[in-house]
Amino acid sequence: MTPDEDRLSETFAALANGTRRAILGLLAEGAATVNELAAPFDMTLPAISRHLKVLEQAGLVERGRHAQYRPCSLNASP
Repeated sequence: MTPDEDRLSETFAALANGTRRAILGLLAEGAATVNELAAPFDMTLPAISRHLKVLEQAGLVERGRHAQYRPCSLNASP
């Protein structure tokens, strides 16, 4: 498998989960913190963080750092 195929497989695997697709929908409205992203879900913060990590590894989400504020946002060029 080529690196491009690996990357594409990773992206599709990340998108296969409904919660991760919902998180992307929230981020389409603008950057948000993990707490803000967790609010609509009946899930722990660590569970949301794991979903964000999968999205980040797939290149779909970026996490920033501004002092103690760590916004998450969509990556426009995965």
